[in-house]
Amino acid sequence: MQISRSFKRLIYWELGIPITLLTIGIYHGLMQTVYRAGVLSQASFAHLDYYQGLTLHGVINAIVLTTFFAVAFGHATIAFYFKKEPNKNLGWLSFWLMTVGTALAAWAMLSGKASVLYTFYPPLKAHPFFYLGAALLIVGSWVPLFDWAKMYVNWKKENAQVKTPLAVLGTLVNFTIWFVCTLAVAYEVLVLLLPWAMGWKATVNVTLARTLFWFFGHALVYFWLLPAYIMFYTILPKISGGKLFSDLAGRVALFLFLLFSIPVGVHHQFSDPSISKGIKLFQGLLTYGVAIPSFITAFTIAASLEYAGRKRGAKGLLGFFGKLPYLDSNVYLFAYLICGLFLFIFGGLTGLVNASAQLNNVVHNTAWLPGHFHMTVAGPVFLAIIGMSTYLYSTISGKKVFLPRINVIIPYLWTIGILIFSTGLSWGGLLGEPRRTNLGMTYLNPKSQLFTPEWVPTTLLGLVGGIIMFVAGLLFFIVFFGTILRKKDHEGVLELPVSEALHDEPRIALFDKFKPWLVTMGVILVLAYTPALMNALKNTGPGAPRFTPDNPVPAEIISSTRK
Repeated sequence: MQISRSFKRLIYWELGIPITLLTIGIYHGLMQTVYRAGVLSQASFAHLDYYQGLTLHGVINAIVLTTFFAVAFGHATIAFYFKKEPNKNLGWLSFWLMTVGTALAAWAMLSGKASVLYTFYPPLKAHPFFYLGAALLIVGSWVPLFDWAKMYVNWKKENAQVKTPLAVLGTLVNFTIWFVCTLAVAYEVLVLLLPWAMGWKATVNVTLARTLFWFFGHALVYFWLLPAYIMFYTILPKISGGKLFSDLAGRVALFLFLLFSIPVGVHHQFSDPSISKGIKLFQGLLTYGVAIPSFITAFTIAASLEYAGRKRGAKGLLGFFGKLPYLDSNVYLFAYLICGLFLFIFGGLTGLVNASAQLNNVVHNTAWLPGHFHMTVAGPVFLAIIGMSTYLYSTISGKKVFLPRINVIIPYLWTIGILIFSTGLSWGGLLGEPRRTNLGMTYLNPKSQLFTPEWVPTTLLGLVGGIIMFVAGLLFFIVFFGTILRKKDHEGVLELPVSEALHDEPRIALFDKFKPWLVTMGVILVLAYTPALMNALKNTGPGAPRFTPDNPVPAEIISSTRK
């Protein structure tokens, strides 16, 4: 499909800005492993504080990169399947809102005025620009949804009995989840945190702020994941040489995410005394419901890959694994997606541990947690983002990928790094190793009375894995920016691989309409979160003074002592 110059530029910028910032995010990811392994026994390096770097790493990688990419991929998907470009004025409005918001938040973090970590929990307090920037980023990402929804309604009027393309369905489901869940964090930022940061309020309801954040925070995981799921269902079977085993299975899985992604955030608050046990139990049960679409996906994609392998001549029960195009640089997306799928197996299994209130008590706030979410965010999510970013830029610009053989090796190198890194974190977590902590200052400093030798091998594993991941990241930057600098050698088009369905079931109205699923989602949300929010409003606890992340003493007390 030929697209306009303006639309090309929009996608280029939506890919280029977050990947440029990703250089900072990946650098600070490496530095975290360096600090935690005790290589550095200090609070800062190169004029950047440990917690400042941890905040930059989390916000850039988990919020900025994922949001910009989801919008860019959504634009490409909607335009390709509807054969019509979205409204470019709205597209550029969205881009500038997100960019200005990112710039404001980046200034606050880089200047050391917003070292509040990715979760920005109160009573950690950031500069007002951090909260304002976050709000603008979120609002900017809402804008395309309304344009895409209008395009969908118009398309459906002309194609009432035609199944909505699976990739379009997934995109609309994903941004519906995003819109609903971000309403809570927008309220938290604009009504609770921003007035507090500006000095208009003396304190803030910490429990309410945490509850609103996790209303958003867990659903955010699926906002990250669903672009990868769309690729698994609509692209991976095609580039592997086969077909999608079942189109209907994909639709069922996507709509189930609409139901179960949002109303489970309280399982991140199993240790919060303000939330009652009954609410935690109910949300724990709902959390296991999220595993259902994942199991559906695992079966469907495995069957699709088996079909592809057998078409290539595979024999025996598992022979198809040996016939897939792992190192074919012409279909390099396969390498990125298959590595992401492999890592997601471990991400899902460790996630089930976190969803259990009893098991969560063992691993809560330990290194196990980042070990788990790096298997998901830095696994299928990250690999799908960087692989598809290279693909979109290359095909739209008409430039061949720079160093294609290196490009196809990157995901395997990254996967090896993640497995080593997350093994070290998970092992350390089971031994009580804390998360988010500068271990080099204390527990991994042989000169400290708190030195804990049993964490030496676990943090060294994390360091080795982090170095391997950093090298893979550097190679990606070389490939991506090298592709940008190449000369155009053919006409660029917007083209996505489209998987045919092996079992192309007839259209079932229930799995081709949003209304019944949206109503059901609303009912579940009311049942799940009304009691939790009532608890948060009732059991507020004392007002919290301002803290900084590196000191358990309130900032006001430190200030008065120094005077």
